[in-house]
Amino acid sequence: MRIRDLGVIDDAVVELAPGFTAVTGETGAGKTMVVTSLGLLLGGRADPGLVRNGSERAVVEGRLQLPPGSPVAARAVEAGAELDDGALLISRTVSAEGRSRAHVGGRSVPVGLLAELGEDLVAVHGQTDQQRLLRPARQRGALDRYAGESVAEPLTRYREVYRRLREVSSTLEELTTRARERAQEADLLRFGLDEVAAAEPVAGEDEGLSAEAERLGHADALSSAATLAHAALAGDPADPEALDAGTLLAQSRRALDAVRHHDERLAALADRLNEVGYLLADVAGDLAGYADDLDADPVRLAAVEDRRAVLSQLLRKYGGPENSLAEVIAWAEAGSARLSELDGDDERIDELGARETALRGELAELAAEVSAARQAAAGRFAAAVSAELAELAMPHARVTFAISQVDDLSGIEIEGRTVAYGPHGVDEVEVLLAPHPGAQPRPIAKGASGGELSRVMLAVEVVFAGADPVPTYLFDEVDAGVGGKAAVEIGRRLAKLAESAQVVVVTHLPQVAAFADRHLVVEKTNDGTVTRSGVKVLTDEERVRELSRMLAGLEDSELGRAHAEELLAAARAPRHR
Repeated sequence: MRIRDLGVIDDAVVELAPGFTAVTGETGAGKTMVVTSLGLLLGGRADPGLVRNGSERAVVEGRLQLPPGSPVAARAVEAGAELDDGALLISRTVSAEGRSRAHVGGRSVPVGLLAELGEDLVAVHGQTDQQRLLRPARQRGALDRYAGESVAEPLTRYREVYRRLREVSSTLEELTTRARERAQEADLLRFGLDEVAAAEPVAGEDEGLSAEAERLGHADALSSAATLAHAALAGDPADPEALDAGTLLAQSRRALDAVRHHDERLAALADRLNEVGYLLADVAGDLAGYADDLDADPVRLAAVEDRRAVLSQLLRKYGGPENSLAEVIAWAEAGSARLSELDGDDERIDELGARETALRGELAELAAEVSAARQAAAGRFAAAVSAELAELAMPHARVTFAISQVDDLSGIEIEGRTVAYGPHGVDEVEVLLAPHPGAQPRPIAKGASGGELSRVMLAVEVVFAGADPVPTYLFDEVDAGVGGKAAVEIGRRLAKLAESAQVVVVTHLPQVAAFADRHLVVEKTNDGTVTRSGVKVLTDEERVRELSRMLAGLEDSELGRAHAEELLAAARAPRHR
């Protein structure tokens, strides 16, 4: 990793290696910045307070060597990243204003992708991680991870049934609590549908009735106008002497017909007069027929107006934006479908109730299967952790799991008890520790001292390494509160863990650092910063001086150097459990 302008670090390169790497240094020298830097590369929260005073941004860059076929490599390539001879280059930039950017394989990516990749790359453990592991929910998750498929497979089926049960129960609750509202809605729909059905409207009917009402309302005026017009065109039988358009037109035609053979132009006009005569005769006939057919019928007019009033009421209540009968008919069709749905709710409630009962039974069976798998795994897990604690100078400590259920009358029935349930099953899981014979098992938060808690967490991680391994483990002073023989055993177990994974440990204990395959020291310059040369890989001689400083506070103390050499020799001896 290369770290620039992060905390006290000006510009430094951290050269990690396979196996066990220890990072040491004076208090305040910036050891924790190594952990912080890795956390940023893995998508951790970007705190602008981490940016070094006077700098615009902090930058952390890392090079990850990935094995062939790594799912991390596949996910990175899927996001557009490019690999460099099997290595993945990642970087994280944090500005003093709080903005954060991430790059993977030369491609800008969301910070969430770094966190996604980090889950499969590095397991980070520090004092805050210990606190998280003290929570029962985290302990249940740890047990489930250890159990593997024996819990994961039934738990997956359980969660699917749990999801379906939640959906059914939610729908059932909505239907039953809204019963009164649904009944009122159904009554209103029935009234409206009956009103429309009684009227039997036809699309466009209102427009035809409007025209008919207009005609019937002015029947006398229309008849008089048609009669007068007919008389003007064809003559009035009551006044034979009156001139009419037909007589005058006939006179015009006779005058032209007498001389039309002398001029073609005049002949054409005569022909047009003939056409006018035919048209005039047709209009006169239609006017006569119209006048005969027109009947001023007050009864029919009243019926039309009544029908229009009925349709107008329907339009006002059920018409849409266009205020048309077609919209009234569409409302009735939709209302009928909705009424069928509401009328069927009682049957649906019965059906959903039966489904809910069946799903609760199925959920109870799966919950019992998950609980049984957890119980079996808990015994194995506890035995393995207890064995590890024996190697960590806690030979009489015993770890057990308390797996219990909470009674809840609204829960599901398992083995004659009605217990609470949730998305993770019905189990409350808590890790208990009895640190010595005769001690009552207590939750590890209460039953373990700081040093014991560190060893319990390390034992848990060593057990996990065999069940759910990751390529890299990072421990940030998880040896706090530990000393003497226990510290030596912690170093030995970290070295054992490093046989199957890369282990990076930030430590203040020389007993732990002595077991490292590579020893890095963080040193500040006189101005209080860490520069490129401030994070260095120690030679064997330099390791003796650093361990002596950690032991006695004096790099060149003869007694301290002798003790440091003894520690290194013991750590390099064949490692046995």
